Amino acid sequence: MKRLAFFASLIAIVMTVLSCAGPVQTPNPEDLRAGIIPQGVEFEPRPDLDMNAKLDAFAEFELTSNLGHLTADEREILPILFEVAGIMEDLFWKQAIGNRDDFLNRIKDEKAAKYARIHYGPWDRLSNNEAFLTNIGPKPAGANFYPEDMTKEEFEALADPNKTSQYTLIRRDESGNLKVVWYHEAYKEKIMRAAELLKKAAGISQNAAFKNYLNLRAEALLTDNYQPSDMAWMDMKDSNVDFVVGPIENYEDQLFGYKAAHEAFILVKDPEWSSRLQRFAVLLPDLQKGIPADDKYKQEMPGSDSDLNVYDAIFYAGDCNAGSKTIAINLPNDPEVHVAKGTRKLQLKNSMKAKFDKILIPIAEKLIDPEQQKHVTFDAFFTNTTFHEVAHGMGVKNTVNGKGTVREALKETYTSIEEGKADIMGLWMVAQLREKGEITEGELMDNYVTFCAGIFRSSRFGTASAHGKANMMRFNFFEEYGAFTRNAEGYYTVNAEKMTEAMNILVNKITVIQGEGDYDTAKAWIESDGSLSESLRTDLARLNEGGIPVDIYFKQGPEMVAVK
Repeated sequence: MKRLAFFASLIAIVMTVLSCAGPVQTPNPEDLRAGIIPQGVEFEPRPDLDMNAKLDAFAEFELTSNLGHLTADEREILPILFEVAGIMEDLFWKQAIGNRDDFLNRIKDEKAAKYARIHYGPWDRLSNNEAFLTNIGPKPAGANFYPEDMTKEEFEALADPNKTSQYTLIRRDESGNLKVVWYHEAYKEKIMRAAELLKKAAGISQNAAFKNYLNLRAEALLTDNYQPSDMAWMDMKDSNVDFVVGPIENYEDQLFGYKAAHEAFILVKDPEWSSRLQRFAVLLPDLQKGIPADDKYKQEMPGSDSDLNVYDAIFYAGDCNAGSKTIAINLPNDPEVHVAKGTRKLQLKNSMKAKFDKILIPIAEKLIDPEQQKHVTFDAFFTNTTFHEVAHGMGVKNTVNGKGTVREALKETYTSIEEGKADIMGLWMVAQLREKGEITEGELMDNYVTFCAGIFRSSRFGTASAHGKANMMRFNFFEEYGAFTRNAEGYYTVNAEKMTEAMNILVNKITVIQGEGDYDTAKAWIESDGSLSESLRTDLARLNEGGIPVDIYFKQGPEMVAVK
């Protein structure tokens, strides 16, 4: 009897241990997926590269903000948002390369590993996606959204209407055929956890609009239907805390430009600076009518409910943190939301000021005519950047000839053309608002010269970046039209009259390409002008030799803002 009692007790203990461990779960296939990184090898820095110099190209900046104006519930929510942002970070690594930990653990150099974390992989995003590690080939254009061995012809033959969705992966089934997998299925466990946390934050929030957004964003993650939460986000304008989260931008997919990558921003509103911008939203419909292009391209009126506000960023995660850092946000990307409600333009003042002080001013001192350097100002940089984001909501969203949305018609060329549109149309809007007396700080020449200096800053992002391509295309265009000239000493001088002329012509050119969905013209233009000219290459080399950082990276986290 004692022996039977002993075995009964042992069985009870085992059952208790098993019950405490929870149900046995089948590992998610995406969690085990090796991805696009070669297996079975270790990685070291390429012997021809100086990793110290590579790291010096990124200036460290502490992400912090004054939280004194936050309400008690907003403070309580912040730790939850940091946890959700960490999940977005994990998901972006999966989309960019696959298994992050396996990759980083095989890098046998601490500095190279740090550089890999900045770029979310072994390819330098600011140097044309060149590999900086040994045993690494070229970066697949489709990142880890598609099978690495998939051809475009094979994709086109796949008879599944969801293959072009922003929120699906393309994988192979057991027979080797292509199949479509929704994000919420591929990343099920992490998505469910993120949604649970968002609903928890919603339960704490005392702000009705923020509560509604968080609840709907949780549902969006679980269903991959983001439009309701995008509409709710447009109504969320009076919260001191903002949270941009989910699969949003399409830059990582350079194969087709279809797939959105996960990211997150945690933002704290700057009430004083926000008040400066809010009056501009009602002016957008009139500006749309004045675009220098045929009337048929100006029929889509941007919503006058657009929101302009200024924030300090306290955390970047995933796509927005990879390589070059975003300093302003224009969302949502959904053209139907643009027409119904406009967009929200969020200026990230602390990140913007870091780039201005650490990068733009030193560039101006090297390349801008000393007589014009006084025109490089933070107010002009802030205004140019603001209206770049405003301009994303302007112009054409749907082609005028039945080719569908501009994004669909221009395919992989869309992001470069759209970034170019936002830059030049944003500058055009600044000029118009100055002419109307709506912007009075400084003078138009400040915007022109600061814009010119900004071309050099963004061109350093390389041809792998949509922003970099757009800047090179614009540099070549302005140079051809004489908007600026370069003297024998290597200084650039802006010609205001020719800059205005070139600006108007370029706004028209891009508007027509987008309105017609002219893929062939867009592709040819990028191929001819979306690369470094010899003179620009020489000038950018001068900046590198002068030790001027290319971009910034963040020291960030809850501890930086005393969140417990």
